[in-house]
Amino acid sequence: MKRLTFVLILFVFCAFSSLCAQNSVDIDGRLQPLLDSFLAECDKYGIDYHDKLFQLKKIDISNTLPLEEGNTVLGMVTRDANNNIEEILINWAAMLDPEILKVVAFHEFAHHFLDYKHTCENCNEIMAVTNDSYFAIANDWDNQVAQLFTTSPAFIKKQAQTPIAAVSLQ
Repeated sequence: MKRLTFVLILFVFCAFSSLCAQNSVDIDGRLQPLLDSFLAECDKYGIDYHDKLFQLKKIDISNTLPLEEGNTVLGMVTRDANNNIEEILINWAAMLDPEILKVVAFHEFAHHFLDYKHTCENCNEIMAVTNDSYFAIANDWDNQVAQLFTTSPAFIKKQAQTPIAAVSLQ
């Protein structure tokens, strides 16, 4: 009887641990303030992010992304076998300047939370593939963020689903 009780307690503990583990995301503390800022913008624009946040395994600083002439990757998302985003990675080199880090982080967050693809090859927008000047974006930050959110696939989809009230003029 004691053995059965022990096995039952062990089973319950393992099941509870498994459920708790599925509700956590490993977030590098150096990226947490930027993620908090991004999620505050999601709240401001009415974009739900909770489910997508817990689809992620981690948001991390990486020292394995390419950093060479003609092949530099400052950030990327990784996908699982079902093509779902599971990690957001930021190259350690982006941390050398807070403005670059902010642009790169928001870019990668937007891929996942706002359903973004790239908007252009090189156009000084947050969602460009590359940018000649991250500082031009950072100097126009409020407008850049507003554009990022109001033109995002997630925001446009939300707007399309929001009913418009009919007014009778009789």
